[in-house]
This record gives sequence, C-alpha cells and structure tokens, in this order.
Amino acid sequence: MGLTKNELKEFLDTKVNEFNTIEFIEPDPISVPHRYTLKEDIEIASFLASTIAWGNRKMITKNGHRMMDLLGNSPYDFVMSYEEHQLERLEGFVHRTFNGEDFKYFIKALNHIYRNHGGLESIFIKHQTKDSVQPAIHALNQIFFEIEHPHRTRKHVADPNKGSVSKRINMNLRWLCRKDNTGVDFGIWDISPSKLSCPLDLHSGNVARKLGLISRPQNDIKALIELDSNLRELDPIDPVKYDFALFGLGIFEGF
Repeated sequence: MGLTKNELKEFLDTKVNEFNTIEFIEPDPISVPHRYTLKEDIEIASFLASTIAWGNRKMITKNGHRMMDLLGNSPYDFVMSYEEHQLERLEGFVHRTFNGEDFKYFIKALNHIYRNHGGLESIFIKHQTKDSVQPAIHALNQIFFEIEHPHRTRKHVADPNKGSVSKRINMNLRWLCRKDNTGVDFGIWDISPSKLSCPLDLHSGNVARKLGLISRPQNDIKALIELDSNLRELDPIDPVKYDFALFGLGIFEGF
C-alpha cells in the first residue's frame, strides 16, 4: 500500500475501532468463554474453544458451545470432579481432526494442571520472559503431555520450539490477557499484553504482507517474530489489538 508508518498506524487503529466491538462476540469462538463469569470457567472454556479454532468460524463457534454443553455447562467443575464414566459422553465429539479421544485427554490434562501446577495462568506467569510468552507456550506443551497420553493428541497443542506459530494459543492469550475497554477480550490474566504475539494464520498473514508488516513468504516462526516486532512499533503497550484489524480486513473486507 505504500503507507508511511504514521499512516499505517492511523489506518489500522481505525480498523481496530471498527471491528473490536461488542458485536464481534456472538459469531466468534470468544462467545464460548463469554458464557461464564468464574475465572476458571472462562480460562478453560477459552482454552478448549481456541484449541478447535480452525476451519469455518461458524462451525468452530457452534462446536465450542457444544463442548460446554457436554461438560454440563460448568467446565471447571467438570475438570476438577469428573468420574471416569462421565468421560464417555465426550466420545462422540468431533471437530475436524479433534475427536472424542482428544477431548477426554484434554480434560485429564487440565485436571493435572489445576491440581499439580496451580492452573493454566500460573504456567504462563512462571515461564514467560521479560518480553515474550512464547517460552511459556513451550512449557505448557511439556506440562500438558507429562501424564500418559494418546500420541495423536500431541498435534493439538502447539510448541513454538518446534517452529509452530501457535496461532490458536496466541489467540487464547489475547482473549485472557488483553485489557479491552469494549468488553470483547477478558483481561483476567496478570500477564502484560505487550508480550503477546498476534495470532498468525492464512488471512492475517496475507493482509500483513499487503501492508508490509511481514516480508517472509511463509507463515513460520520467523514471520511471527517479524510481525510482532512491527506491531510493537505501532503500539508497544497493546500490539495484539491489531489482530482485530488484520482479521477484519481479511475476513470481512477481503482486503
């Protein structure tokens, strides 16, 4: 587009204001954790809904709500107090390549995390660095699979140390860490939004390239670092607010 840095910032800030509104919630997977007020319900619903966030947005949202229904609409209570036979009701769940076997293991792993590691937030607080949460995503991957698990389920939790851009976990972190004055993102975790990485996928990557925010042709970890660096220049305090702009331009405007 050939915009100056100031023009680019102005353009993207306008788009953030356009898309980061309460109307964004209902058709989006973030509507799943918005069912709840208890912190642990919100973070578990966020984690599960973001885990299946690939493919058709409408189907992701529908299946995210279905996950909550299968957990008796009390995800934290289910995770902490389920009995083995209650996991059977999850067996028929399918979203793309995420199936009932994966879902059952996710409940067991979350139980392990809340009982033995102080919950999801504490993993991120403990393993973040002064300018990044990517090492904490790697730590989550390690802790998530430290109990006996089906090999197939490993593909559903990203690991940046293996080159993943961790799109779904980065989106989950936006929901939980970003302080949002419009009521979309929750901001319930004590992690600075300045450390977050933008959820990078096909659509946001294409828009970012057209705007000169990424020069690399492929969506890999180096592209993510480049995007983060450029977005932090535009807003060092809340760089991932631009996810709304990149998403909106890609999905709604076909930019």
